[in-house]
Amino acid sequence: MKPALQSASGQAKAAIAPAAKTLAPAAKDPVAQTSSKAPAVRASGAPTTLNLTNTQNVVFGNPRLSGDASATKLVFELPVGATYALVPTFGGLRIDVGGARVVAAAATNLAPQLSEYRAGGGQVTLGTPYPLSLTDGWRASETTVAGGGRVLIVELGPGLRGGAAASVRGRVLAAAPLSAEAQQSLLPPPNAQETAQQGGLPPGDSVRPSPGVLTPAPPAPLPGTDVARPSDLVGKVPGTLSAGATVTPPRLGKNPGMTRLVLDLPPGTSYRIVPNALGLRVELLGVGLEGIKAAAQDVSPEVRAWRYEPTAQGVNLTIVTGAPTTARSGWRGLLLPPVEGGERSRLALDLSPALANLTPMQPRDRLIASVPPIPATRGTAILALATTYVKPRIVLDAGHGGKDPGAVGSVVEKEVTLAVAQRVRDLLVPAGVDVVMTRDSDRALHPDKNTDLTMRAQLGTPGTQLFVSIHVNAMAATSAMKGYGVETWWNPNHTLSYDFAATLQRDMVRLTGAFDRGVKGYHSLAVLRNSRIPAALVEIGFTSHPVDGQNLLDQNYLDRVAVGIASGIRAALIGGLTAAGPQPSAPVASGK
Repeated sequence: MKPALQSASGQAKAAIAPAAKTLAPAAKDPVAQTSSKAPAVRASGAPTTLNLTNTQNVVFGNPRLSGDASATKLVFELPVGATYALVPTFGGLRIDVGGARVVAAAATNLAPQLSEYRAGGGQVTLGTPYPLSLTDGWRASETTVAGGGRVLIVELGPGLRGGAAASVRGRVLAAAPLSAEAQQSLLPPPNAQETAQQGGLPPGDSVRPSPGVLTPAPPAPLPGTDVARPSDLVGKVPGTLSAGATVTPPRLGKNPGMTRLVLDLPPGTSYRIVPNALGLRVELLGVGLEGIKAAAQDVSPEVRAWRYEPTAQGVNLTIVTGAPTTARSGWRGLLLPPVEGGERSRLALDLSPALANLTPMQPRDRLIASVPPIPATRGTAILALATTYVKPRIVLDAGHGGKDPGAVGSVVEKEVTLAVAQRVRDLLVPAGVDVVMTRDSDRALHPDKNTDLTMRAQLGTPGTQLFVSIHVNAMAATSAMKGYGVETWWNPNHTLSYDFAATLQRDMVRLTGAFDRGVKGYHSLAVLRNSRIPAALVEIGFTSHPVDGQNLLDQNYLDRVAVGIASGIRAALIGGLTAAGPQPSAPVASGK
């Protein structure tokens, strides 16, 4: 009898079958388990004659495997009455099976072009180390064998072309009908500064030290400034305003990642600061503009231009930064007393797109509203005879750990990611969410990096709704000034991954005021592509940037990041951006 898995040399290899020694059994969902006394399932785990779906005696799986270094071939027997759909994805080929029970199995690194085989719950996933399109990277065909049975033949290889042949009777589906925004996020921007990804690692992981190049030091704060307190939007210089008082050109100070403008204001001058989408407007009341330089262009990386303009009430100073500012982000301001011997007070304005909101959150703003339970029968307890409700389950992945520190700069990545993940967990659990942590201490899941990433992704077991991986970004010292802000990554592993990533990004930016780097999908990331549920990876700031790194050191900022992530997760659960999709409301107790 031919083995279920055979190498190109003809020697028997690990079989894709429950009896294979090298195969781990499919992950068991504790919610779906019955006690040892329950009659529905034998102690061995084999189904009894109880038949709820009319498919338990018809099975799909246990393919035969052959091939070489360039291509891998799998042959599946097609039971009579079984249907299937082929879904090429960013991380491999998914086979959705109907009319037959899929034999549960799991294995990794079976062949050069088959990085993972995972089966169960009506699906077979053939993981590949490269992305598939509708026609590239794979071929499929059907044929009749001796005895009249039919088989499905799947070939995988980066050089293969053709997709599904005309003989295929199953459907071929696009992995994710993408919106225009999602399609755009899959395209790398021109002159992208990100380091090319290696082995599916998160963006900052490919950064290597630059010999002889030092990371810029953080700029000195304004004397007496309190970053936990919002800068005043209105103010008045002490003293009495003299008739004919005029302004002088702003004085300029340049620091890595930040520019400081200092306005020397006459006594009695009132001012109002107006943040906007293009920078700041400073309205100076009661002063005039005479015989001075009134504008400048290309001032610094943070200040594209400034200009004075006379108004009926005084003078307006427009500062063009090229990035949005808000009442609490993008700038800091402080009115300082005159220098010794002078009479003009100094309005100092620090400008940087990396300046985030570091003010503390009120306890009421840290509360996450409750999340209703979901039916356990939707992917968590398929043998249940009556609908029961369970807490929605999500996975939080604190990046790195153990001997893998991640990015190191102003902070150590593994420490910050764990601190944020714990905060998110503590926000979601009281809201009724079942949170699974990939790690809750300083450890890795496996010493091999690729295996570690795969193990993290596979914690999204059946019944899990969402997967979030938390990371800190970095750039090489030679380009460190170009990396700041938050971004969220996705891969087309699931039809809802982009929408989930966009929801997380929206709420993180809203809560932190951090620079919005957007939603990105043009790198294949192992921890995302190996997940079978909506998944996203958040990069919460750059440890390599002199200003953004200070955000990551601030506990108020980390609190805001955590609330943003938790808020995005709740919005996704409520809005149906989950593995189970939109859910009906749980029944309300009558009180009898």
